[in-house]
Amino acid sequence: MKIWTIALSTFGSFLRNRLLIVFGVVFVCTVLLMMTPLLGAKAIAKMGNAQQAQVMVLGIVAAIMFFVSGTGSLLAAWCAADAVASEMKSGTILAVMARPVKRWEFLLGKYAGTMLLMAVYVVMMYGLSWLLAWIGGERIHSTAWVLLAYPMVRYAVYSALAMALVTVLHPLVTMGITLIVAVVALIVEPTGQAVTGHWKYVRWPLWITLPSTSLLSEERFLTITHASLKQAGWLEHLTTLAYGLDYAAVLVLMAMWSFHYRALTRD
Repeated sequence: MKIWTIALSTFGSFLRNRLLIVFGVVFVCTVLLMMTPLLGAKAIAKMGNAQQAQVMVLGIVAAIMFFVSGTGSLLAAWCAADAVASEMKSGTILAVMARPVKRWEFLLGKYAGTMLLMAVYVVMMYGLSWLLAWIGGERIHSTAWVLLAYPMVRYAVYSALAMALVTVLHPLVTMGITLIVAVVALIVEPTGQAVTGHWKYVRWPLWITLPSTSLLSEERFLTITHASLKQAGWLEHLTTLAYGLDYAAVLVLMAMWSFHYRALTRD
């Protein structure tokens, strides 16, 4: 009950956060600008070149969703870090702990509140993908639960990472490290090209240690044509999602351990 109360309070504070509201307005305007080429693709389809239009729509939808999905990872990290740091900076965490609330309950409640916000974001992102395809005269052929579950697990990882870091670092430093982790994790993903030299001795340990961005990306399954629909069995889905959930759980436990031994106020 205490965890759920903290989670709802955290979620409500996000909705009232002025910085988040400004971010939302800028984000919507950016997406609207990126949607403009879809109207051109629809015009091409009406002229009789349906195949060319379909290729254009697929590329535009993929680009927009890559931007939206990637922004969600940073949003999850920032919300998780700010949820903890703001309470410590303002000193309200002392009042919360006086109820009494255990430190792990406080941290888990903040994490749950962040995930509630990201659940709303994922649903909106799913609706946006359908809207973009519809504007371009196409439709999504991927399974709904895949496009909902994969980003949620990925956001769970990045919010847990930021929460673990912010218990020992400043929020800005936390966001910088999280951004670096996201970029490096993408760079070290295995490809079809052979890796030679000293890079291979650095690349593999990083790939094993850092969260696999591509593995947890719903874009692997986001398609609008039957021909290019990527098939995956239940075992692959379960293994991938279990990997992400396990990664997030380890980071949350690290955050709880670190938070248990630190002062409750931030200079």
